Amino acid sequence: MKIAHIVSTFPPYHGGMGNVVFEETQALHARGHDVRVYTPQYNADTNGFDEEYVTRIAPAFSYGNAAYIPQLKQELDEMDIVHLHYPFFGTAHLVGKWKQKHPEKKLVITYHMNNRAQGIKGLFFRYYAHAYLPKILRSANLLIASSLDYIVTSDASQIYREDPKKWSGLPFGVDTNRFDIREKPAYLFEQYDLDIKKPTIILVASMDEAHHFKGVDILLKALLILKKNNIDVQTICVGDGVLKERYMLTAQGYGLKHIQFVGSVSYEELPSYYNMADICILPSTSTAEAFGMVLLEAMASGVSVIASDLPGVRSVATDGGLVFPVGDYKKLAKSIVGLLSHISSEQNIILRHIVEETYSWTTHAEKLESIYKSL
Repeated sequence: MKIAHIVSTFPPYHGGMGNVVFEETQALHARGHDVRVYTPQYNADTNGFDEEYVTRIAPAFSYGNAAYIPQLKQELDEMDIVHLHYPFFGTAHLVGKWKQKHPEKKLVITYHMNNRAQGIKGLFFRYYAHAYLPKILRSANLLIASSLDYIVTSDASQIYREDPKKWSGLPFGVDTNRFDIREKPAYLFEQYDLDIKKPTIILVASMDEAHHFKGVDILLKALLILKKNNIDVQTICVGDGVLKERYMLTAQGYGLKHIQFVGSVSYEELPSYYNMADICILPSTSTAEAFGMVLLEAMASGVSVIASDLPGVRSVATDGGLVFPVGDYKKLAKSIVGLLSHISSEQNIILRHIVEETYSWTTHAEKLESIYKSL
C-alpha cells in the first residue's frame, strides 16, 4: 500500500508524537509498504533523520509546532491511505478539506492528545476544539487512539459517543532492541558526580513551553519532601527547553544537591540514561499527556515507573508501577519511597516481559496493517 503519514513534528525534534510516527513508519516499511512521511521543515538541522521516505516541506506559515503547508495537497492524490496525526494546527484542517474533495480516498486519523495551554493560547485551543476539531475527525474513515480510556474523557469524546465503532484502540510500542536491561553505566555516574550505589530517579521530558504540562515542578516538590525526611535519592532530568533554567533555579532554591539537569541527549545515548535509573517518573498535570512513551522506554529497560493518574497514562503506568493523584506531590513522595522498597532484579525482568508481550512495534504494525486493510 502507498501510505502517507502527516505529522507536525519529527525527529530530531524531541517529542512523543514524532517519535511514534518514526517507529510506526519504520515498522510499516519493514512489512513491505510504500510509506512517506510529510512534516514541516522548521529548520535546516535534521541530524541524520532525513530518510528517503521523509519529505520536509517549508511551511507557508508556522507558529510553534503549528504550520500551514498547502503544497501537501498535491502529494496526497497518489496515496492509497492518508494517515494524519492530530494535533497539527493549520494542516489538519487542510487535510480535512482535501478529504471532502476526494471522498473515495481513505483517511485515518490518530488522535494523540488534547492541547492545553494558559492565557490566550489556551482560549484558542478551546475554541479550535469546539469549532474545528469535530469537522476534522468526522472527515476520517477511521479514528485511532492509543487508549480508549483517554478518548472517553478527551476533547474528542463527543465524536466517540457519536460512533464508537469508528474508533480503534491501538497502544503505541517501544523499540525493545534499543531499550533493554543493561548494567548501570559507570561512566555517566562519574560524569555527573553521582553515586552508582544510590537510588536514582529519572525524568525524561521536553522543557519548552509546549510541554509545560510535564509536571517537573511536581517532582521537585516531592524531592524536597524526601530531602526533609532524610531519604537519600539522586535525580537525573533529561530534556531541554526555555523552562529548564527555571526548574534548575527552583531545585537550587530547595537545596536539592543530588539532581542533575543534563539537557538533551543524543538518540544513541538515551537508553544508557534509563539504565542509570531505578525509577522513572512522569508527573504530568493535564490531559495533554495521553500515553507516556517514556514509561515504555523505562519499562523496556527494566525500570519501574510512577505516573500521574491521567486517562491513558494510567493504563501504561499500572503495568509497570504506580500512579498518584494529579499534582499531589506528597503522594508522589510516598510512592517513591514505597516503590524503592520493591525494586529487584526479578521485578526488572517482569517489566521487560510485559513490554515484549504487549508493547512491541512489531505487534503495533501488524495491528495497524489490519486496520488499513479493513477500510
